[in-house]
Amino acid sequence: MPERIFVDTSAYYALTDARDANHATAVATAQRLAREGCDLITTNFVADETHTLILNRLGRDLAERVLDRLSASSTRILRVTERDETRAREIIHLNQDKDYSLVDAISFAVMERLHLCHAWTYDHHFTQFGASQA
Repeated sequence: MPERIFVDTSAYYALTDARDANHATAVATAQRLAREGCDLITTNFVADETHTLILNRLGRDLAERVLDRLSASSTRILRVTERDETRAREIIHLNQDKDYSLVDAISFAVMERLHLCHAWTYDHHFTQFGASQA
């Protein structure tokens, strides 16, 4: 069974922006995960956040292309459930010492639901929550 990896906005952004400090690492990671046949999983919230970040930093055309590529890729884009949203709010309330965004907390809730322990991310919040880097 292929390893299942959660993909965060920071990975998509690093892949897209050649000026990002993690770009070379992201390209190498994408190639490695493809070679290994990993099952990549993200959420509709991450897709939205990725589009918005690229739109605001790199422009409309690139944001649209990235969104189209993500939709056409083998990455599974899961729809967030009401239970995921409730759990995300619990995560935020239980971690008052952390500045988790709602999208991060929803990602954590989905990872818990799916029993995922690996994330492709460059966001330290995932490590704080206990995920290991893919």
